[in-house]
Amino acid sequence: MQKEPDARAGREGRPNEPNEPNEPTVLAESTWGILALCVVAGAVAGELVRLLAGWLVTLRWAPFKGPAELLDSVPEPWVSIGAVTVGALLGLFAALVLLHESLAVRVSGRCVVLTIREQSQEFARDKIRLVFPDGKQLVLLGHHSEELAREDCGLDKRRLADAFTEHGYAWADADPYSAEFRRWVPGTPGLPEGANALFKAREKALKKEGDAEDARELRRELARLGVVVRDEDKRQYWRLPSR
Repeated sequence: MQKEPDARAGREGRPNEPNEPNEPTVLAESTWGILALCVVAGAVAGELVRLLAGWLVTLRWAPFKGPAELLDSVPEPWVSIGAVTVGALLGLFAALVLLHESLAVRVSGRCVVLTIREQSQEFARDKIRLVFPDGKQLVLLGHHSEELAREDCGLDKRRLADAFTEHGYAWADADPYSAEFRRWVPGTPGLPEGANALFKAREKALKKEGDAEDARELRRELARLGVVVRDEDKRQYWRLPSR
Protein backbone atom coordinates (compact mmCIF):
# COMPACT_ATOMS: atom_id res chain seq x y z
CA MET A 1 0.00 0.00 0.00
CA GLN A 2 1.32 3.43 -0.94
CA LYS A 3 1.95 5.61 2.10
CA GLU A 4 0.54 9.09 2.28
CA PRO A 5 3.08 11.92 2.38
CA ASP A 6 3.74 13.43 5.77
CA ALA A 7 3.11 16.99 4.68
CA ARG A 8 1.53 20.16 5.91
CA ALA A 9 -1.54 20.43 3.71
CA GLY A 10 -2.07 23.82 2.12
CA ARG A 11 -5.22 25.80 2.75
CA GLU A 12 -8.11 25.16 0.41
CA GLY A 13 -9.33 27.91 -1.84
CA ARG A 14 -8.64 29.98 -4.94
CA PRO A 15 -6.72 33.25 -5.34
CA ASN A 16 -9.76 35.49 -4.88
CA GLU A 17 -10.87 33.90 -1.64
CA PRO A 18 -10.20 35.89 1.55
CA ASN A 19 -7.77 33.40 3.13
CA GLU A 20 -5.36 33.40 0.20
CA PRO A 21 -3.17 36.27 -1.09
CA ASN A 22 -4.37 37.86 -4.32
CA GLU A 23 -0.87 38.81 -5.44
CA PRO A 24 1.67 36.16 -6.44
CA THR A 25 4.76 35.69 -4.30
CA VAL A 26 8.09 35.94 -6.11
CA LEU A 27 11.24 34.58 -4.48
CA ALA A 28 14.66 35.14 -6.05
CA GLU A 29 18.25 35.76 -5.05
CA SER A 30 19.07 39.38 -4.24
CA THR A 31 20.67 40.75 -7.42
CA TRP A 32 22.37 43.68 -5.74
CA GLY A 33 23.42 41.55 -2.77
CA ILE A 34 25.16 38.98 -4.98
CA LEU A 35 26.74 41.67 -7.14
CA ALA A 36 28.08 43.56 -4.14
CA LEU A 37 29.38 40.43 -2.42
CA CYS A 38 31.14 39.05 -5.49
CA VAL A 39 32.64 42.39 -6.57
CA VAL A 40 33.99 43.10 -3.08
CA ALA A 41 35.32 39.55 -2.73
CA GLY A 42 36.98 39.84 -6.15
CA ALA A 43 38.59 43.17 -5.27
CA VAL A 44 39.93 41.75 -2.00
CA ALA A 45 41.24 38.69 -3.82
CA GLY A 46 42.98 40.94 -6.36
CA GLU A 47 44.75 42.85 -3.60
CA LEU A 48 45.76 39.59 -1.92
CA VAL A 49 47.27 38.38 -5.20
CA ARG A 50 49.32 41.59 -5.37
CA LEU A 51 50.57 41.09 -1.82
CA LEU A 52 51.36 37.46 -2.56
CA ALA A 53 53.37 38.47 -5.62
CA GLY A 54 55.38 40.90 -3.50
CA TRP A 55 56.16 38.12 -1.04
CA LEU A 56 57.06 35.54 -3.71
CA VAL A 57 59.75 37.76 -5.25
CA THR A 58 61.60 37.80 -1.91
CA LEU A 59 62.05 34.02 -1.97
CA ARG A 60 65.01 32.31 -3.62
CA TRP A 61 62.68 29.88 -5.33
CA ALA A 62 58.91 29.86 -5.58
CA PRO A 63 56.24 28.68 -8.03
CA PHE A 64 55.00 31.33 -10.48
CA LYS A 65 57.96 33.53 -9.57
CA GLY A 66 58.20 34.87 -13.13
CA PRO A 67 54.60 36.22 -13.22
CA ALA A 68 55.07 37.47 -9.64
CA GLU A 69 58.17 39.46 -10.64
CA LEU A 70 56.31 40.89 -13.63
CA LEU A 71 53.42 41.99 -11.43
CA ASP A 72 55.75 43.37 -8.76
CA SER A 73 57.61 45.42 -11.39
CA VAL A 74 54.55 47.60 -12.00
CA PRO A 75 54.91 50.81 -9.97
CA GLU A 76 52.44 51.96 -7.34
CA PRO A 77 49.67 53.00 -7.27
CA TRP A 78 48.99 51.40 -10.65
CA VAL A 79 49.69 47.85 -9.54
CA SER A 80 47.23 48.15 -6.64
CA ILE A 81 44.59 49.85 -8.78
CA GLY A 82 45.02 47.25 -11.52
CA ALA A 83 44.90 44.27 -9.14
CA VAL A 84 41.77 45.54 -7.40
CA THR A 85 40.09 46.44 -10.72
CA VAL A 86 40.81 43.07 -12.34
CA GLY A 87 39.65 41.27 -9.20
CA ALA A 88 36.44 43.30 -9.10
CA LEU A 89 35.73 42.58 -12.78
CA LEU A 90 36.27 38.85 -12.22
CA GLY A 91 33.93 39.08 -9.22
CA LEU A 92 31.34 40.81 -11.41
CA PHE A 93 31.58 38.03 -13.98
CA ALA A 94 31.18 35.40 -11.24
CA ALA A 95 28.10 37.25 -9.92
CA LEU A 96 26.48 37.28 -13.37
CA VAL A 97 27.09 33.54 -13.71
CA LEU A 98 25.59 32.91 -10.25
CA LEU A 99 22.53 34.99 -11.05
CA HIS A 100 22.10 33.22 -14.39
CA GLU A 101 22.25 29.83 -12.64
CA SER A 102 20.02 30.79 -9.69
CA LEU A 103 16.37 29.74 -9.41
CA ALA A 104 13.49 32.23 -9.22
CA VAL A 105 10.14 30.95 -7.94
CA ARG A 106 6.78 32.60 -8.62
CA VAL A 107 3.89 31.17 -6.60
CA SER A 108 0.25 32.10 -7.12
CA GLY A 109 -3.10 30.46 -6.54
CA ARG A 110 -3.23 29.54 -10.22
CA CYS A 111 0.23 28.13 -10.89
CA VAL A 112 3.90 27.87 -9.99
CA VAL A 113 6.56 29.25 -12.34
CA LEU A 114 10.19 28.17 -11.99
CA THR A 115 12.75 30.25 -13.89
CA ILE A 116 16.41 29.30 -14.28
CA ARG A 117 18.95 30.01 -17.04
CA GLU A 118 16.41 32.38 -18.61
CA GLN A 119 14.01 29.46 -19.14
CA SER A 120 10.65 29.23 -17.37
CA GLN A 121 8.50 26.21 -16.55
CA GLU A 122 4.87 26.69 -15.51
CA PHE A 123 2.94 24.14 -13.46
CA ALA A 124 -0.80 24.46 -12.91
CA ARG A 125 -1.92 24.33 -9.30
CA ASP A 126 -4.27 21.40 -9.83
CA LYS A 127 -1.34 19.30 -11.17
CA ILE A 128 0.79 19.77 -8.04
CA ARG A 129 0.24 17.44 -5.11
CA LEU A 130 3.28 18.23 -2.97
CA VAL A 131 6.28 20.56 -2.78
CA PHE A 132 9.40 19.93 -0.67
CA PRO A 133 13.15 20.61 -0.46
CA ASP A 134 15.53 17.71 -1.12
CA GLY A 135 18.96 18.84 0.00
CA LYS A 136 19.74 21.91 -2.12
CA GLN A 137 16.96 21.19 -4.61
CA LEU A 138 13.30 22.16 -4.82
CA VAL A 139 10.97 19.35 -5.91
CA LEU A 140 7.39 19.43 -7.20
CA LEU A 141 5.39 16.18 -7.28
CA GLY A 142 2.22 15.31 -9.15
CA HIS A 143 -0.78 13.34 -7.88
CA HIS A 144 0.81 9.94 -8.53
CA SER A 145 4.07 10.97 -6.81
CA GLU A 146 5.63 11.55 -10.23
CA GLU A 147 8.26 14.28 -10.35
CA LEU A 148 7.14 17.41 -12.14
CA ALA A 149 10.29 19.41 -11.44
CA ARG A 150 13.57 19.20 -9.55
CA GLU A 151 15.79 22.28 -9.62
CA ASP A 152 18.85 23.45 -7.70
CA CYS A 153 17.66 26.08 -5.26
CA GLY A 154 19.59 28.34 -2.89
CA LEU A 155 16.52 30.15 -1.57
CA ASP A 156 15.63 30.10 2.11
CA LYS A 157 13.53 27.02 2.88
CA ARG A 158 11.33 28.77 5.42
CA ARG A 159 10.47 31.53 2.94
CA LEU A 160 9.64 28.87 0.36
CA ALA A 161 7.45 26.97 2.82
CA ASP A 162 5.57 30.15 3.76
CA ALA A 163 5.06 31.16 0.12
CA PHE A 164 3.65 27.79 -0.94
CA THR A 165 1.41 27.25 2.09
CA GLU A 166 0.05 30.80 1.92
CA HIS A 167 -1.12 30.09 -1.62
CA GLY A 168 -2.72 26.78 -0.71
CA TYR A 169 -0.09 24.23 -1.75
CA ALA A 170 0.89 21.18 0.30
CA TRP A 171 4.43 21.45 1.64
CA ALA A 172 6.67 18.84 3.29
CA ASP A 173 9.97 19.54 5.02
CA ALA A 174 11.58 16.46 3.43
CA ASP A 175 10.94 13.89 0.71
CA PRO A 176 8.24 11.49 2.03
CA TYR A 177 9.27 8.93 -0.60
CA SER A 178 13.01 8.90 0.19
CA ALA A 179 12.90 5.32 1.55
CA GLU A 180 11.63 4.04 -1.82
CA PHE A 181 14.71 5.06 -3.81
CA ARG A 182 17.08 2.32 -4.94
CA ARG A 183 20.58 2.80 -6.30
CA TRP A 184 20.93 2.30 -10.03
CA VAL A 185 23.50 -0.19 -11.31
CA PRO A 186 23.88 -1.35 -14.93
CA GLY A 187 21.20 -3.85 -15.86
CA THR A 188 18.88 -2.98 -12.95
CA PRO A 189 15.66 -5.02 -13.33
CA GLY A 190 12.19 -3.53 -12.99
CA LEU A 191 12.86 -0.40 -15.02
CA PRO A 192 10.89 0.61 -18.14
CA GLU A 193 12.40 -0.31 -21.48
CA GLY A 194 15.18 2.08 -22.44
CA ALA A 195 15.70 3.41 -18.91
CA ASN A 196 18.97 1.54 -18.32
CA ALA A 197 20.49 3.05 -21.45
CA LEU A 198 19.48 6.53 -20.31
CA PHE A 199 20.93 5.91 -16.85
CA LYS A 200 24.20 4.75 -18.40
CA ALA A 201 24.44 7.87 -20.58
CA ARG A 202 23.55 10.05 -17.61
CA GLU A 203 26.23 8.38 -15.48
CA LYS A 204 28.84 9.51 -18.01
CA ALA A 205 27.39 13.04 -18.05
CA LEU A 206 27.53 13.27 -14.26
CA LYS A 207 31.18 12.21 -14.19
CA LYS A 208 32.20 14.59 -16.95
CA GLU A 209 32.63 18.23 -15.96
CA GLY A 210 30.53 20.66 -17.99
CA ASP A 211 27.81 18.16 -18.88
CA ALA A 212 25.25 19.35 -16.31
CA GLU A 213 22.73 20.33 -18.99
CA ASP A 214 23.04 16.90 -20.63
CA ALA A 215 22.37 15.26 -17.24
CA ARG A 216 19.30 17.48 -16.81
CA GLU A 217 17.96 16.54 -20.24
CA LEU A 218 18.48 12.83 -19.54
CA ARG A 219 16.65 13.24 -16.23
CA ARG A 220 13.70 14.65 -18.16
CA GLU A 221 13.84 11.70 -20.58
CA LEU A 222 13.71 9.30 -17.62
CA ALA A 223 10.78 11.25 -16.17
CA ARG A 224 8.92 10.74 -19.47
CA LEU A 225 9.40 7.00 -18.94
CA GLY A 226 7.94 7.35 -15.45
CA VAL A 227 11.21 7.09 -13.52
CA VAL A 228 11.98 9.49 -10.66
CA VAL A 229 15.72 10.16 -10.23
CA ARG A 230 17.79 11.71 -7.48
CA ASP A 231 21.58 12.07 -7.25
CA GLU A 232 23.94 11.64 -4.32
CA ASP A 233 27.65 12.27 -4.93
CA LYS A 234 27.20 11.49 -8.64
CA ARG A 235 25.46 8.20 -7.79
CA GLN A 236 21.97 7.77 -9.24
CA TYR A 237 18.96 6.53 -7.28
CA TRP A 238 15.53 5.82 -8.68
CA ARG A 239 11.95 4.98 -7.83
CA LEU A 240 8.72 4.51 -9.78
CA PRO A 241 5.63 6.67 -9.17
CA SER A 242 2.57 5.18 -7.49
CA ARG A 243 -0.21 3.96 -9.77
